[in-house]
This record gives sequence, C-alpha cells and structure tokens, in this order.
Amino acid sequence: MSALYTAVATESLSSVSDELTELQLTSARPVDTLNMLSHTGGHGDNDWLNAPVQSDATRRTGQRKWQVFPGKNKFCCDGRLMMSHETGVFYLTVFLILTTSALFFAFDCPFLFSSVSPLIPVVDGFLFVFVLSTLFRTSFTDPGVLPRATAAEAEFIERQIELVPGGDSESVPMFKPPPRTRDINIRGQVVTVKYCFTCKIFRPPRASHCSICDNCVDRFDHHCPWVGNCVGQRNYRYFYLFLVSLSVHAVYIFIAALAHLILLSQTKDFLLAVQTSPASVVVCVICFFSVWSVVGLAGFHTYLTLNSQTTNEDIKGTYSSRGDLHDVFNPFSHGGCCTNFCANICGPVMPSVLDRRGLVAADVDCVLPVSHYGTTDNTHNNTAQHLTRDDHASGDMLLITDELARDVVLS
Repeated sequence: MSALYTAVATESLSSVSDELTELQLTSARPVDTLNMLSHTGGHGDNDWLNAPVQSDATRRTGQRKWQVFPGKNKFCCDGRLMMSHETGVFYLTVFLILTTSALFFAFDCPFLFSSVSPLIPVVDGFLFVFVLSTLFRTSFTDPGVLPRATAAEAEFIERQIELVPGGDSESVPMFKPPPRTRDINIRGQVVTVKYCFTCKIFRPPRASHCSICDNCVDRFDHHCPWVGNCVGQRNYRYFYLFLVSLSVHAVYIFIAALAHLILLSQTKDFLLAVQTSPASVVVCVICFFSVWSVVGLAGFHTYLTLNSQTTNEDIKGTYSSRGDLHDVFNPFSHGGCCTNFCANICGPVMPSVLDRRGLVAADVDCVLPVSHYGTTDNTHNNTAQHLTRDDHASGDMLLITDELARDVVLS
C-alpha cells in the first residue's frame, strides 16, 4: 500500500512540476524564467527540489549600499567616510584654523621660541593636531543615522492591524495608518516616540529627523554646518572635545601673539612693532572675534553634558516642568554630573547600524524555501514562503509541490 501511494504521489508530483515549469516559462517576467530553468535544468524532472537554493543575500548587483543611500550625504573612501552634502561652511572652518595656526607658527613661534620658551610652539603644535583630529572625526563619522524601513517593513507598519473591541467580546480587524506617536515608559517617565513618514519607522527615544541630511539620527543633538555633519550619538564626544580644544587653542595663540607684540613694543614703538609683525595682529583679531562664540558654545555643551541632555531637548524644554507636570525628570540621566559626563564623553562608542560598504542585493522575485526533507524536526514548518509574484497560481503550485515532496519522503 505504501509503495502504491509512493508511486501515485511521485506521478502527481511530476505532473505538477511540469505544469509549474510551463507556467514559469510563459510568465511575463524573464527573471522567473531564468530562475526556473536554473532549478529544473530545462527538463521536467524533479531535480529542482534538491537543487541549492539561491537567496537574496547571494545575488548581488555589484553596487555598494552607500552608492544608493537615500539620505542627502556625501561619502568618501568607498563609503568609509560620510558627511553632509552641505560642506561649504566646513571648508571655511578648516581654512580659518589652518590660516591662523600657520601665521602663528611662521611669525610668532620663532621669536617666542628663542625669547620666552621652546615649549610654546610644542604645546601649540599638540593643540593644533588635536583640534584637527577631533574636527575630522566629528565631520567624517556616522552620527548615528538610523536605516530606513524596507518596503516590506514599511507596508507592515502602515497596514498594521489594530483590534477594535466588538459588541460580543469580539475583535474586528481594521486596517488604518499607523499612529503618529506612541508612549513608552522609561524609568517611570512617559516618553513619547514619533513616527517618521520619511524613514517609515518609529524613531527611538531622543532620535529626530534632520531636514538637512534627510535622515533620522539617534540621540540627535543638532546639525552643525561648521563641522559639516549632524551631531548625534556616535560623534557627540568628538564634537565636544573639538569645542573644548579649539577654545584652548584660540585663547593660547591669542595670548601668545599678543605677548609677542608687547615684547616687541618694549624695545621700539608699538606702531613700529605692529609693522614688524603684522601677522600677529591678524592672529589676534581672528582669535578675539571667534573666541567668544567658541568658548560660549563649549560652556553650553559642558552644561548639557553634565545634565545628560541634548541641544534639541534643551531648546524644546523636554524635561522642564510644564503647568501641572511638576514631576517631569530626565529618565536618561545617570544620577550625577560626574557620572553623566563620564557616560557621555568616556563611555563606549555605539557601533554604526549602517552597512555602508555592503553589496546591494538584487531584486529576487521568488525565493524557494529550503526544506529539510527526511528530518523529524519542525524546521520545515518554520520555513517562510517568500512569494512576491503577481501570479498567485504559481505560488499555489509551489506550495502544493512542496507538500507533495514532503509527503513522499516521509512516507
């Protein structure tokens, strides 16, 4: 009886496989035809059931993901470096730092090295290198960009089913757009997360969408045109160190260049000293007008770091007491100023969630399930059926064929 059932099932399996092959060959999609021929070998036998299945991850287009990145970013060094597409002000920042430092090293340092101390140019050289390194690290680092939802994920979220209670304790499924906000509880504090209609995701707490870069950034602080990038979770510490080191650097060369002019004026008239070293005057003027904003910004971000807040949260007053809400507090604070500072500046850097240098997978119309025939576990039952064709008859035949093959082997 078992042999008779096996023979009948095998014959049915062969006929269904032939029909499926014909349907694939007459389909309007050439990709489906090639996929089917690769599985069947151009014959009507059942060898395609045992053929190795090629998944989306193994079919590559040859393009890197950074080349098709949907945000408004620039990438360099094959996707290793990323920054905003608006970089004009960033180049101005680099020009001012290089010009001021070059004038100081060329015209002030030789006199101060011989007349005051040889440590003056050495210390400023260290500050100069540190300022540029933190600036470039801030500008070229992924600030914490969140990947956008795929088409399937976006469709699932946008058409998620919300169960509405019915009259007789029944639930009526209704398709509706996703809510714009959701409330979550973090350490007893209600935090509202918002849905981004551009990225098609619910942003995590403290994340926000940057309109300039067109990306959702985790722990978004602000977009800084002076560094040519957003400031967020992964580059905030470098931005803070850049502000602090630039403040020290500007004050240092301002005092040193002014000391150069004062020492020259002791042996000659001050106007003659200015004519002797006009570069010192240029350095003093640039540093005098820039040091106020830089030092002020460094002090402001020191306050934010000690309180574990972002510029975005401080401007919006997210954790300020409003009206009758007197128990509002920052759930992301670590308890104390020193603890907050160490966590934000000295804590581990979160890895990037963007696979910028990965290869783009080709659009595969159908991925046949990998069935573990002859096994006794439930792996086959857990295998997803990836069917993205418009012809539902083909999908039905695949399912019928798969079940027949399973029954034949198990019998």
